[in-house]
Amino acid sequence: MTFDPKVAIVTGASKGIGRATASALASRGLAVALAAREPEPLARAARAIRDAGGHAESIPTDVSDSTRVGKLVEETVRRLGPVDLLVNNAGVVARSLVAEMEEAVWDQVLDVNLKGAFLCTKAVLPEMMRRRRGRIVQVSSISGTLGTPALSAYCASKWGLLGFAKATAEETREHGVHVFCVCPGSVATEMLQKGLPGAEPRMEPEAVANVIVYLATQAPAAMTGAAVNIFG
Repeated sequence: MTFDPKVAIVTGASKGIGRATASALASRGLAVALAAREPEPLARAARAIRDAGGHAESIPTDVSDSTRVGKLVEETVRRLGPVDLLVNNAGVVARSLVAEMEEAVWDQVLDVNLKGAFLCTKAVLPEMMRRRRGRIVQVSSISGTLGTPALSAYCASKWGLLGFAKATAEETREHGVHVFCVCPGSVATEMLQKGLPGAEPRMEPEAVANVIVYLATQAPAAMTGAAVNIFG
């Protein structure tokens, strides 16, 4: 059976994969809450969706802050209705060798990429489980399956996101909530250029967005817990 979500939250939605995903979902009739830290790029992304005939709300949010995440979910429900779909895409990257890395750098990457996904997931799950209706897509990375020099914090966060998705899927499968993970390779985003300067992207953000939309709407429930690699 397919899933027909009405309301979605997409984090990291001001650019890259998040913006492409929010646009793709809105083009399919979903009302989408766009979340990211910087208000102006986020507002532009939401406005572009509305100009194209979609329904989008801009809600600036720091996903590493549990209070802000709680307000994100509350505001989404108030403006759009109950959350059927969560796409945890927010992420940051920092280059540093382990022997030289400052603790604050490690904390920032893990707080956004992994803790942020936990906080957002925790915030939407009770109501999804009560309604027996919901899907969550965690955006990991090929870096969640291998190691890259100078990207240890990023790799750790993305490996952790895979385990988190699989464990959450086991907790929620009997409650009508299904959890998936996507692991993109090199995508034409600012993050790729920052994390791997000079790397050649093999796909555009829209390619990843199409897979996320599939998992959100078409993937069979039996796929819950699956991690889908996307290499372009």
